[in-house]
Amino acid sequence: MTKVEDAGRFERILTFTIDADALAAGKRSAAARLAKDSKIKGFRPGKAPVKVVESMVGAETMRKEAIDDAIPRALAAAIRETELVPVVYPRLEEVRDLEDGVEVDVRITLWPTIDRLPEFDGRRVQVERPDVTPEDVDAQIERMRDQFAELEDVSREAFDGDFVLADVKTRLDGEEFAAGSANDMLYEIGSGSLLEGLDEALRGSAAGGILEFTSRLPEQMGEEGGRDVQVRVLVKGVKAKRLPELTDEWVADVSEFETIDEMRDELETQIRVIRMRGVRSELEQRLLAELVEDVDLELPEPLLDAEMDSVFHRFAHRLETQGIELDQYLEITGQDRDGFVEDLRSQAALNLRTRILLEAVAEHEGIEVDAEELDQAIAALAAAARVPADDYRAALEEGGQGDALSGDILRRKAVDRLLESAVPVDEDGNQIELPAPVAEGEPETEDEGEGETASADATDTKPEPTEVEE
Repeated sequence: MTKVEDAGRFERILTFTIDADALAAGKRSAAARLAKDSKIKGFRPGKAPVKVVESMVGAETMRKEAIDDAIPRALAAAIRETELVPVVYPRLEEVRDLEDGVEVDVRITLWPTIDRLPEFDGRRVQVERPDVTPEDVDAQIERMRDQFAELEDVSREAFDGDFVLADVKTRLDGEEFAAGSANDMLYEIGSGSLLEGLDEALRGSAAGGILEFTSRLPEQMGEEGGRDVQVRVLVKGVKAKRLPELTDEWVADVSEFETIDEMRDELETQIRVIRMRGVRSELEQRLLAELVEDVDLELPEPLLDAEMDSVFHRFAHRLETQGIELDQYLEITGQDRDGFVEDLRSQAALNLRTRILLEAVAEHEGIEVDAEELDQAIAALAAAARVPADDYRAALEEGGQGDALSGDILRRKAVDRLLESAVPVDEDGNQIELPAPVAEGEPETEDEGEGETASADATDTKPEPTEVEE
């Protein structure tokens, strides 16, 4: 007999029976398994009769092993019969003895659904305006000039933005500490990139100066991190940056443009593209956050626990690839374990609510993923992985990830539909017109990190086309 009872909005208690024949088969299977792990005189491993094994482990243990062996098969049959679709492995609730077998209760967790979608068509979402001013272009040009600056010796004192050539010696417990020492080091004052207190000591220094102070080693410096060291600095020279003059000739020499005006026009375009992309990202994040907040949904605890476990394993894997242990990460970030677990749980809940929302939007809007879209996604992923598309597809299918990829595409399409329906506005409520996103395959401008100042011996090699930093 199989029956289903509600145990919550998205949970069911599935009850099924295991008869005497199934228990007898479970005993035989359990006996063979137990016999393999035990040396029973007169029998080869795994070949001892059920009665012999039962006499060794006890009737109660044998019955428990038989039930444990029989439950998975009986559970699979009951799930097929009732057409339930568990989203996490069912949890055993109770086993009751019957005259000719046992009756089993398991808790089935179903995938949550939304009864009512929050209103998203025409929803107004506040974002930053992606305007570009002449000052923005000026700032980018100044970063370029700084990137191509040369260093020249000066006889004055050093301040922020200047470089000093120095020997740095650190001593830990009276002994020289090599990890914090360097000779002929070129250091930019104000960068904060080496020892705590170094910038303060160097400000106002001049060539020939000797500075001594106490510093604390960075926490990431292994076992010695966080300990105090004595620092002695010999300033050998001061260098100032000399920025190149902004002329058409300089522009032609360092970029693909011939004039300042041409470069300004292109920089303005690039900055606008980057800011438009940023506004789209902001719109997506804020829109989803608002919609998820409006969803009335209580997540089943087993599902939340499973997602939390998944989030943790992904995070732990990222730490492992960086050679960082969890305790070390907690120490660096100043978190305790309780706070870390709470953050994991919050992230897991957000992941689930967002996925449930997007799947509900896809169903409401009739969004589907066709074979061509799946083929295109596989081809793109295979190209990125530098493997043949057929091999990538086979690996997906072998790992059971085909449906996961299709789900990712479906949810991305749902996000796109939400963005099409939303109305971005500025802080005054004025609508912001965003152009259509760049189609796949078209060139886009990519962000770059902060430019590094060129050293005095930089070559005259003409660089690649200039790109904007934001």
